Amino acid sequence: MPRPIHFEIHADDMDRAQAFYETTFGWTFQSWGDGSYCLVLTGEGPGIDGGMMRRHGAPPQGGEPVNSWVCTVDVDDVDAYVAKAGANGGSVALPKMAVPGVGWLAYVKDSEGNILGLMQADSAAA
Repeated sequence: MPRPIHFEIHADDMDRAQAFYETTFGWTFQSWGDGSYCLVLTGEGPGIDGGMMRRHGAPPQGGEPVNSWVCTVDVDDVDAYVAKAGANGGSVALPKMAVPGVGWLAYVKDSEGNILGLMQADSAAA
């Protein structure tokens, strides 16, 4: 069955976005091609890597519904990562909620207004 194999972050300010993801998650970035695209390396083991490019078109406006795929990041402490996202230029899009029997989920906006999920596994979540 087809599975996600790559993600892309669209950014108005690529340096600011890179700093957000480096300081929030420890991800690394490598310039690719002519330098207008970066590879995003998220670490070893299960998961996917991605890319980052300058946003084309108008930036997203606050309050609009999500109109793209939302990637979710596996974290060990959703509250700590919500706080880290806020400290690094992000904001809460939807506060922490239980996904019964699965874990804790929150949605944050990165420094560029892109929404991403944060999931902490916890089978006792209710």
